[in-house]
Amino acid sequence: KSFSVNAQETSPQGLFFKSDGTKFYIVGQTNRIIYQYSCATAWEMNTTSAYDSKSFSVNAQDASPVDVQFKSDGTKFYILGAGNDTVYQYSCATAWDASTASYDTKSFSVTTQESNPQGLFFKSDGTTFYIVGVASDTIYQYSCGTAWDVSTASYATKSFSVATQETTPNGLFFKPDGLKFYVVGTVSGRVQQYSCATAWDVSTASYDTKSLSVTGQDTTPNGLFFKSDGTKFYIIGSGNDTVYQYTCATAWD
Repeated sequence: KSFSVNAQETSPQGLFFKSDGTKFYIVGQTNRIIYQYSCATAWEMNTTSAYDSKSFSVNAQDASPVDVQFKSDGTKFYILGAGNDTVYQYSCATAWDASTASYDTKSFSVTTQESNPQGLFFKSDGTTFYIVGVASDTIYQYSCGTAWDVSTASYATKSFSVATQETTPNGLFFKPDGLKFYVVGTVSGRVQQYSCATAWDVSTASYDTKSLSVTGQDTTPNGLFFKSDGTKFYIIGSGNDTVYQYTCATAWD
């Protein structure tokens, strides 16, 4: 099961789903725009999925947006830009409607840790976020003094290298309890699985020696997102400009 976003974006990088699986959002480097889509059946990528004709340009902040993350209630979203190595914050006047967005004039630079960031993930309470990049092949952890306010962020001095498994990590996703995370990259073309001994603490991570190749679908996988129960995950790739759907027989494995 898959869905092409080529009509909107020819270099998609980031992917995010609404919590109920009825909408998803992508961002890419060709147009530097967030595009919004709907799934007629929640969590299903097929011909009934459709572009909502709703979008928002982030080009004024960064000419190389590589990932998008939404606040859990859909009233805010965040863009990771590789042009300026910065996380940018936006608000939606109507929750989950990208066309009602505006820039909050709030941002946080991660360039001291990573000069080519590619993947971004926020903890569900907005107090912590993580980035992964291809300059250091490392996940870095940050804390927000005020939840969901990136202008209050600081580096938590916690990190974990994934270079042994992937030297071009592009996408990052955490299990909701913070005990596992997943990385996808273009050198291995695989989704790699890790565990944290302490929830949400990347410095306690170890590799699970579990992975799955997605190169049969796209040789340039960029974005990664899991369904909330861990039974499905999705990859967006810039090789075919398509979202691909996968099923886990065992959740989160």
